[in-house]
Amino acid sequence: MSASVTLPQIAYGAPDFDARFMASLHEYGFAAVINHPLEGARISRIYSDWRAFFASGDGAVFEMEPVKQDGYFSLRHAEHAKGFLERDYKEYFQFYPWGRCPDPLRADLAAHFDAAVGLGALLLACIARSLPQTVTSRFSEPLRDMIQGSEQTMLRVLHYPPVPTAESVMRAAPHEDINLLTLLPAADGPGLELQLSSGEWISVPHQPGQIIVNIGDMLQEATQGYLPSTTHRVAHTAAGSSVSRMALPLFLHPRPDVVLSPRYTARQYLMQRLDELGVT
Repeated sequence: MSASVTLPQIAYGAPDFDARFMASLHEYGFAAVINHPLEGARISRIYSDWRAFFASGDGAVFEMEPVKQDGYFSLRHAEHAKGFLERDYKEYFQFYPWGRCPDPLRADLAAHFDAAVGLGALLLACIARSLPQTVTSRFSEPLRDMIQGSEQTMLRVLHYPPVPTAESVMRAAPHEDINLLTLLPAADGPGLELQLSSGEWISVPHQPGQIIVNIGDMLQEATQGYLPSTTHRVAHTAAGSSVSRMALPLFLHPRPDVVLSPRYTARQYLMQRLDELGVT
């Protein structure tokens, strides 16, 4: 673990935001954004309400739908990272506006989903205007337009249970995200780490009020590697693994028909990766 490198915090809306945001994405594949417009009180409420939902055992009523991929994924149905046979030690609920959700919990999730998608669209526009013309000229359509009308964008309510004493399990094994862009509000505990190009791991700062934005494989594909999809994990640490941890990533996806590159449409890429993760 490297202690000499720290992911910089970048103030949303500051005069130098575009330049600093892009510099961080280009170097790390990640950016830590503060002063953003997502509502912190609502995020805290979601964590509290959904922690109670996972403790209630009611998830079985909403067991995940294998084709649509909405609903509750138990520990035994959780994905495994590409190249790993052991499933991650986590349970989660995948929310789509068109999908299932416990009625008392829908309003906050839907409101956060809409706000996060709106912010994601602005961040994609920022990325597009900051990319070299040699990169944007290869896009099949403007970057921001790729998510218009998409029903694949998904909000995941993640719960990492306490790790059983003396067991060696991975909360989330090293992986890259599939989608264009991921927006992750501060979790309610530490553990997220990213891998530098040198192979060293660094801890992503755990600061209340920030969001972590990271590049997914689809954006790496669309930019032909100009923006890296960085390997990251949720570490099993002695300090944090004895308590549960909540997280709320939004995975911003293009429409299935979007042509990412001469090799893939978004649908082709997604289906290949879901198969690799063991969830198809």
